[in-house]
Amino acid sequence: MKDFIHTGYTTLPDMVTATQLQALDEVPANARQMLRLDWCRALAEQFRVQLTTAGLIGPDYIAVQCTYFEKSREHNWLVALHQDLSIPVKARVDHAALGGWSEKDGMLFVQAPVEVLEQLVALRLHIDECGPEDGALKVIPGSHLSGRLSEDGKALAKQNAEAVLCPVARGAGMAMHPLLLHASSKATGSSRRRVLHFLFGPPALPTGLEWA
Repeated sequence: MKDFIHTGYTTLPDMVTATQLQALDEVPANARQMLRLDWCRALAEQFRVQLTTAGLIGPDYIAVQCTYFEKSREHNWLVALHQDLSIPVKARVDHAALGGWSEKDGMLFVQAPVEVLEQLVALRLHIDECGPEDGALKVIPGSHLSGRLSEDGKALAKQNAEAVLCPVARGAGMAMHPLLLHASSKATGSSRRRVLHFLFGPPALPTGLEWA
């Protein structure tokens, strides 16, 4: 737990069983609203308990989003160094602390205040083995402790700390703070990199916002 607080990320082995992994081979591609599916909600509850037991989230936390990502030679992309700033919400609220409204796949997103982002924890469940050739994440350890960073702040963080490559085994999870600076290269190997990206947070939001 202390390492997670300091570095902003950790790897959790064997998050799912072999039977669950086999079932996940049938996951539909390019879905952002996975929590609408019964099996995904059940999996989110399993992970909520595991993360709570590990001391990574509070006992009242809930799963608020799950997104499916698939990277391969056929579905390939480069992600520059960034922080995850947007959260899924039910409706638009006019407030000076809110901005960056957007809509993706029928869901409404807003760039949340830093005090909200600092409370969130993401869990990336890897359906496939993810090594250096599969577009594994690179992170700047400890960068989440500086809050929301400007472009100059990102450049300074990159200059002051070496990026760490985070390979993850099949069936393992990578927990991380959304404010942790992270990036990923294009896949260069022949395998797939499928990830279910869950987001957990406190049940209530400030400024009149509600989770989607």
